[in-house]
Amino acid sequence: MTRTLIIIVVVSLIFSIYGLANYFIFIRGLHALRPTGAVRTIYIVAFIFLAVSFIAAMFLERADIISIGKPLSWIGSFWLGAFIYFLLVLAVIDLARVADYFIHYFPSFLYSNPERTAKITAYTVISLVALVVVYGFINAHIIRVRSFDINVPKEAGGRKSLNIVMASDIHLSSIINNGRISAIVNKINSLSPDIVLLPGDIVDGDLNPVVQQNLGEALRQITAPLGVYAITGNHEYIGGVEKACKYITEHGVKMLRDSTVFVDSSFYVVGREDRSARKRKPLSELMENVDRKYPVILMDHQPFRLEEAEENGVDLQLSGHTHYGQMWPFNYITDMVYELAYGYLVKGSTHIYVSSGVGTWGPPLRIVANPEIAEFRLHFQD
Repeated sequence: MTRTLIIIVVVSLIFSIYGLANYFIFIRGLHALRPTGAVRTIYIVAFIFLAVSFIAAMFLERADIISIGKPLSWIGSFWLGAFIYFLLVLAVIDLARVADYFIHYFPSFLYSNPERTAKITAYTVISLVALVVVYGFINAHIIRVRSFDINVPKEAGGRKSLNIVMASDIHLSSIINNGRISAIVNKINSLSPDIVLLPGDIVDGDLNPVVQQNLGEALRQITAPLGVYAITGNHEYIGGVEKACKYITEHGVKMLRDSTVFVDSSFYVVGREDRSARKRKPLSELMENVDRKYPVILMDHQPFRLEEAEENGVDLQLSGHTHYGQMWPFNYITDMVYELAYGYLVKGSTHIYVSSGVGTWGPPLRIVANPEIAEFRLHFQD
């Protein structure tokens, strides 16, 4: 089976599941609310519009029709968040109903007027989901800073310390627009970094909304005397990795694609290509020309096989990608998939940090994983 055919099958399967899940929510709402006449028509049209808006926005933005694609992207992204929690709440209700069928624990008044009970339940569910969405949207805009002091027992060309600021998973798009990227850049600059590292997913996917809104210009405003370095993430590959990297480079960010740089004759920064690449060099090959008597900082977007960094003498690995699920309960899934889905870990003499990221993907919401920028103050041997 060719790669293209596999992609078509997978995408078709995802759209089919999404469609069926939306139909499930639609029917449950229709049966509970029982709208009639014009209200029924409005309900049907509005639901279909919400369900298709995110998919329509993707195609419109790819076709460079941003004037329509951008508002649809906002509408569809909010619906994705609501959609997830409608499914979860309805699943809980159905499980409770099944349990009640066997052990009869629901109070009798719920059965005295089933139609009234259904409507009250529906309005309660809608209100609950709306509150979650509003909270998640507000929380997604409040950037936290996590700071770490790390001792690295190596000489660094006379440098005694280094202040690294890391911002992963920005996801520049119609959603992460000029206001959001300006807030991120201001927060980075407020930390007075020596160097800024961006470990992948700088752009969300299609580059058209990024170019049209001139979002890259904000990247030029990052102030760091030793420079701004980045690597590819899986999302750079979605819209075309070469175009994405060219755009990012043109806006003052140095891309490390399976390459290393010796910064200020003091320390190395190693940047790995994302795992989405058809081929990427083994870390051992990247480290061949690295003098390990100096501190070594590695950026690897997806935090798989963390033992590689330890085995190859890396002092600090920085990763992102997971968003730590971004929304409950997906954080439990990331915990099952990754050895370290979020946070700080020491393996041998290697310090590893996986960030929850500073932007959002899909729903513009943050429920369990706060948006963050990480600051690492490295202290070197005299």
